[in-house]
Amino acid sequence: MKILKFGGTSVGSPHAIGMLLQIVKDHKQRGEAIALICSAMSGVTDTLLHSMTTAAAGGEVQPTLKEIEQRHYEVVRGFLEVKHQNQALLGLKLFFNELEELFSGIRTLGEVSPRTKDRVVAYGELCSNLMLAHVVGQHCGPAVFGDARQFIKTDSTYGKAAVNGPLTGDLTRGFFEQNQGAIPVITGFVASNEQGETTTLGRGGSDYTAAIVGAAVGASEIQIWTDVDGFMTSDPRMVKKAFPLKQLSYNEAIELSYFGAKVIHPPTMLPAIANNIRIIIKNTFNPTFEGTVIGPRATANSTLIKGISYIRDISLVNVQGSGMVGHKGFSGRLFNTLANCGVNVTLITQASSEHSITFAISPQDVPAASHAIQEEFAYELLSGKLEQPDIEQELSIVAVVGENMRNAKGLSGKVFSALGRSGVNINAIAQGSSELNISMVLEKQDLQKAVNAIHDALFLSPVKTLNVFCCGTGTIGHTLLRQLQEHHAYLETQRHVKVNLAGICNSRKMLIRSEGIGLGNWQQELQESEDAGNLDAFVEQAISLNLPNSVFIDNTGSAVVPQVYNTLFQSSISVVTCNKIGNSGPFEDYSRSKRLARKNGVDYWYETNVGAGLPIITTLHDLLISGDEVLKIEAILSGTISFIFNEFKGDRTFASVVREAQEKGFTEPDPRDDLSGLDFARKLLILARETGLPTELEEVQIQPILPQSCLQAPTVEAFYEELEKSEEYFVALKEKAAAENKVLRYVGKLEDGQVKVELMTVDANHAFYGLSGSDNIISFTTNRYRFNPMVIKGPGAGAEVTAGGVLADLVRVAAQ
Repeated sequence: MKILKFGGTSVGSPHAIGMLLQIVKDHKQRGEAIALICSAMSGVTDTLLHSMTTAAAGGEVQPTLKEIEQRHYEVVRGFLEVKHQNQALLGLKLFFNELEELFSGIRTLGEVSPRTKDRVVAYGELCSNLMLAHVVGQHCGPAVFGDARQFIKTDSTYGKAAVNGPLTGDLTRGFFEQNQGAIPVITGFVASNEQGETTTLGRGGSDYTAAIVGAAVGASEIQIWTDVDGFMTSDPRMVKKAFPLKQLSYNEAIELSYFGAKVIHPPTMLPAIANNIRIIIKNTFNPTFEGTVIGPRATANSTLIKGISYIRDISLVNVQGSGMVGHKGFSGRLFNTLANCGVNVTLITQASSEHSITFAISPQDVPAASHAIQEEFAYELLSGKLEQPDIEQELSIVAVVGENMRNAKGLSGKVFSALGRSGVNINAIAQGSSELNISMVLEKQDLQKAVNAIHDALFLSPVKTLNVFCCGTGTIGHTLLRQLQEHHAYLETQRHVKVNLAGICNSRKMLIRSEGIGLGNWQQELQESEDAGNLDAFVEQAISLNLPNSVFIDNTGSAVVPQVYNTLFQSSISVVTCNKIGNSGPFEDYSRSKRLARKNGVDYWYETNVGAGLPIITTLHDLLISGDEVLKIEAILSGTISFIFNEFKGDRTFASVVREAQEKGFTEPDPRDDLSGLDFARKLLILARETGLPTELEEVQIQPILPQSCLQAPTVEAFYEELEKSEEYFVALKEKAAAENKVLRYVGKLEDGQVKVELMTVDANHAFYGLSGSDNIISFTTNRYRFNPMVIKGPGAGAEVTAGGVLADLVRVAAQ
């Protein structure tokens, strides 16, 4: 015998009922004996509950009842032959007449008692199962309507009645013996007490009914047919990457269900555990999917954890005081008084000093709990041995569940690291000695971020999803997004990084989409956005989304954008930037940004500030981390200036070389922005600060390349005219260097605490002598590299290498 339980969505429409019939037929064709337990049609129970409130207030409910009635009649007319319809319609009409009488009484009395409420809501199951018994009987063979009130017996605790197991077992077996050869179609959720009055089994009661019946008849299997593919790793409405689990143990299923998983009702497990009956969660709308099998043990080779569940609304009560220390029986008094006033405690944690006990309860239980504590410990509170209870509201609980957790070293570290990286603070933690469940209380506003962060860390590991907010869509930003599109498959399979482009902003438009913006058509989507570009609004929305592993990328050269870095750090958002203005501003601002990033456990990567895609800052960090000491740094960190002096040879004039550099796009629109040496000085300043020097930009000594007449020219064309007039000056520099078998180089130096940029001549023995094109070069002289300096050389400018450097920094964020 197999018990098939169908939930409200599985019987809520003609399409769903058609799927149910096919499932029943498949079992019958395999020669399997089955019984059906069915819920009310979807939405009916909630409608009846709402209608009772309306009727008690004197409102009209007749139209609503007619709508429910018509839903059932439509199914009968759609699935039954005309000659078989009258009997079904008559039975339903009798039920609806009884229901109308009940509502008439409610309206007259102006109130609803718990007993009346159970009687009313029971009609949802009574009507649906009577209807389905007729439909199944025509399409699948003989069927019989089973009114569970006749054989499931309970006490008189209306709303959540306790089952009389022995009596229910005997009566249930009697019902099955009397109806051998027919398919029982039994009402879920409803029962009756010894007086025959209707009771209900509480939330998820239809699952419980299935387990009770299954245990009574010795079923080999209980199938729970719902609208999902089984138990998921987490709530798919909250975690888009949640996926179904193949197997769970009874204990794992209980833990997940208790902490909010709606797939199965926790009491369902008890009869199944007692009788060793396996439970299978299946999808009515995807019946070929294998679903989730729940049995006595978890599989040894399965994942370390089975699911991440949560309770959205919880309150935390902290009771502390010196009078608790070493005081025997205090905990017993506390939890006994809470039990006596009907307060259910979800989580408990106590400091080893016994100075405090913290427990989580439902928010609606806070007044009762507070009052009970005040009464029970009146003396201790008055004498100061106990402090007034501290109550924290707007909290949630996240539970990580899995029997294999007990064998996993470092699992807790992974969980807490994932939360810390996402800026989620934990208010309380509880873990039992069985290590089946780690439960954490946290701010309700962080719930979705926390669940997603843990899911990524434990289920998708080693793949990490980064939620990226890209500011700036100029040459570098555009190139970066193209590179991300081209390399997304490689990043995911080889580097275990998945990039979700959650936002784009430029000076004209901005677009935020938490589920992701397509890398292939981001330009069109941004153009179609109705939101004007606004940096503050963009940052505010990025923060409010509260996504785990968020990264802000600054692809601009704006002095304004770095001003939001600290706000981002304080909101646990990492920053990757090619914008050097922030790190070359006042030293205190530079230091504050570094401190805030460290304090909030996020990343601040800016490799491209100095050498575009060259690994200069990373190399410097590695040298310092390994204990080496930097004695001297020499560098050419301007691709523009490098190109100009490399090409200034033979008969070429200095002005013609500068014009060529501008035509090739190496210079700014005004070449003096490059030739002034200021941009070069900013890069050298950042390097100096990375070595630990508290240097300001004005302390960098810059030897000008250009004569004052060139610098002071009113326009770019006037500048070129002055440059041509100054040709003798540049020729003299070139000829002097040539006479000494040297070449001109504009070099930055960091030595003995001094930072300067100067025009030098170097011979063939110098590492910078053979530089060509627009390459950058840097030489580190350290204690380990004293006689043979470490040299890094390569392209130091251009959108491709700079965007590539930004992408490399982004991957570094994922590695943390």
